[in-house]
Amino acid sequence: MLHEAAVFQAIASPRRCEILRLIWAEELAAGDIHRAMPDVTFGAVSLQLRQLLDAGLVRMRAESRSRLYRARREALGAVGKMLERMWDDALWRLKLEAELEETRRGPRPQARRKKKKG
Repeated sequence: MLHEAAVFQAIASPRRCEILRLIWAEELAAGDIHRAMPDVTFGAVSLQLRQLLDAGLVRMRAESRSRLYRARREALGAVGKMLERMWDDALWRLKLEAELEETRRGPRPQARRKKKKG
């Protein structure tokens, strides 16, 4: 297992933690990960994936023109078990949504307005 301080530093970002959740049980292409996080650019997702790769928390394999990513659960050890419990917790999911909204860059989505009738 990796040094726990390095693991905690890597998962300190809500975005990286969300990426780990997405690729925890299945392998996903970078484009699929980006589509699951539409409020950030593909470049931002790519940067977060690179940081997770550099930390040794994910593995990547090339297939044709795609890059496929999967969490290295064994590298996380006990921290991985803690993440699984967190991801199952409704309060944690609400906290994550708030953190992701807080770190959003660019314009906020606008609420749709109802048209007035005649």
